[in-house]
This record gives sequence, C-alpha cells and structure tokens, in this order.
Amino acid sequence: MRASLVEKPSPPRGDGQCVLVVADDPVDSELLSTTLELAGYRVGTAGTGAEGMVRLTEHCFDLAVWDAVLLPHLAKLPPAPLLFLTTCDSIHRLVPELGPGEQDYVTKPLRIAEVLARVDVLLRRRCPERPAGLPRYGDLVLDDATCRARRGTRSLDLTPAEYRLLRHLLVNAECVLSKEQISRHVWGDFRANEAIEKLVSRLRRKVDSDPREPALVHTRRGFGYWLGSAG
Repeated sequence: MRASLVEKPSPPRGDGQCVLVVADDPVDSELLSTTLELAGYRVGTAGTGAEGMVRLTEHCFDLAVWDAVLLPHLAKLPPAPLLFLTTCDSIHRLVPELGPGEQDYVTKPLRIAEVLARVDVLLRRRCPERPAGLPRYGDLVLDDATCRARRGTRSLDLTPAEYRLLRHLLVNAECVLSKEQISRHVWGDFRANEAIEKLVSRLRRKVDSDPREPALVHTRRGFGYWLGSAG
C-alpha cells in the first residue's frame, strides 16, 4: 500500500517589513539575517544591545529579533515588537520581562521554521489589517496565486526567476537593492554579476517594453536596481 504524500504548508513570508537582528554570535546573526532576507524581509543587524537601541531610534523597524543575553546591559526594553532568543534554562529569567502582545521568544538551538512563524505572528498582531488586493505599483499588478503579472492591459510572460525578482523589487519599491540581495532572494545563493545583470535586463525588456509607458525598472550605477517612477 502506497503511503499518501501530505504537502507541507509553506513557511510564512514577509512583504518587505524591516526586521532588526541583534545578536552577539556572528553565526546566529548570519543565519537569521540570511533566512529573513530570503523570506522577504528587509534586515538590519547589530552586535550589541547598545548598538541595537541606537539603530531602533535612528531607523524605523517593524520588529526586532533580540538575543536575550544582551538584555542585562539595557536599562529598559527596546521600543519595538520583540522576538527574544533564549536558552531553555534562562526562560524563567526572561518571562517576567515579557509584555502582553508584542513580545515572544524562541529557544536555542534555533529552528528556522519556528522563528519565521513567530515573526509572522508578531507582525500580524501589530498590523492585523493588511491592505486588501493584489501586490501592485501603479499599473503593474502581480497575482501571487497564479504567479502572473500584468502592466495595464499587457500580460507579462515571466519565468519563475523573473517573477521572484519583480516581486522583490515591487515590495521594496523606491528602494535600491544590491546584486547580493537580489541573488539571495531569487536563487537562495550567490550568483555572478553577469547572471544578475542578464536577469534584470530580461525583466526590464518585458516590464518596460511599451515606450508610451514610463519606465519602472531602473539601475543605480555601482549600487544595484530599484523599481519605481523616475519622476
């Protein structure tokens, strides 16, 4: 008798929200930042609690993933929704610090699926009403259910890699994405500059093929690529 195959649910994905990773262990920091970027979040990092507090006050982050070992060095909790990283034998010291609704924790060793799930829950608690409708920028519209895109009345015939790139540019509209960020998101690893340039070139030919429409895919020489209105 054949065993039935049960499809596992896809892990939660971000929509370009900004997440700060504060960890003194470079291995944990790299693992978390890479995983969150691949899952669709924009990520900043800090190696100390003091640096993390400075980054939170200077920039707008939607959530912070914070190593609990750095908490004793802070006079107060950071002003953002928090996902703490802790060990099983330290939970009793952490729990009294947790406030209602906007703090949670995961235990080490880290399980990436659990981290992504807790991040998603914290962000949904903060912003339960997400904008209705399909991802769009002006007349550019994406349908994630069918992985199809259109610009105005034109249907864009995109490959899977082109669709992932276009969606990544769209959810980060007006922001310049480096070739490294694009490579990680589209392929999950590092690719040569030539491969990224060819992919962007193919996408641009499809998105900006009508000269009557304003160009949406742009190059910032020496920095990367961005989607938006040049005007």
